[in-house]
Amino acid sequence: MNTGKVTLVSAGPGDLDLLTFRAAKAIAAGDVLLIDDLVNEEIATLKAAHARVVKVGKRGGCKSTPQAFIQRLMRRYALQGKHVVRIKGGDALLFGRAGEEIADLRRAGIDVEIVNGISSGFAAAAGLGVSLTHRDHCQGVIFVTAHLRDGSEPDWAALAATGMTLAVYMGASRIDSISETLGNTLAPDTPAAIVQWAGTSRERRVRATLGDIAQRAAEEQIASPAVILIGGAIGEAMVEVATRSEPLRRLSA
Repeated sequence: MNTGKVTLVSAGPGDLDLLTFRAAKAIAAGDVLLIDDLVNEEIATLKAAHARVVKVGKRGGCKSTPQAFIQRLMRRYALQGKHVVRIKGGDALLFGRAGEEIADLRRAGIDVEIVNGISSGFAAAAGLGVSLTHRDHCQGVIFVTAHLRDGSEPDWAALAATGMTLAVYMGASRIDSISETLGNTLAPDTPAAIVQWAGTSRERRVRATLGDIAQRAAEEQIASPAVILIGGAIGEAMVEVATRSEPLRRLSA
């Protein structure tokens, strides 16, 4: 039997309207769909009638499918000649462990195709109505995970010193320590926001400052999955709103 292939599909932040045509076509062409936990379950309605669906959830602080097991599944089905579609939330190439999977599949001689999508950081900025970059505030944006593989944290002082917008993933549970550490480099009135379930019908937003974002998030019971955005460009969000911080719910169409 000929070796199959694996397509890493980026499912976007959740709303099926944000799925690309290319992603939808890949899902419809798959024999086996391996679906991450944060992916909209309705995405399975796009599959071919014969396709098998396997849920392989991975979320911090929750019961997760081991990464090694997911990679074994991909190899097993692909070596059986099947088209495996690995569906990841957001963009597969950003904090989705795609690098590990690509390397593993290539070592096994399995072809890999990648379909890009919208990361939750972009969806969060869109919900707030801001640009992640702004000529008056910064020249770039840094996407960073709140914790490293060994459980340690990034060098927040070095990141803050860049002057770039910071888009912090997987940091909701550590927002107190993150904001406190960044406050050693950045001013307490630095604009900040946290967006939960960005890009979905469940989206909730809190706009604040670095000095009070942790307290405001706690008051509004904002939890994972959420993206924290910090920097001058975030201050452009809802500029007509009074300068006090206040929660911003998902706006109606």
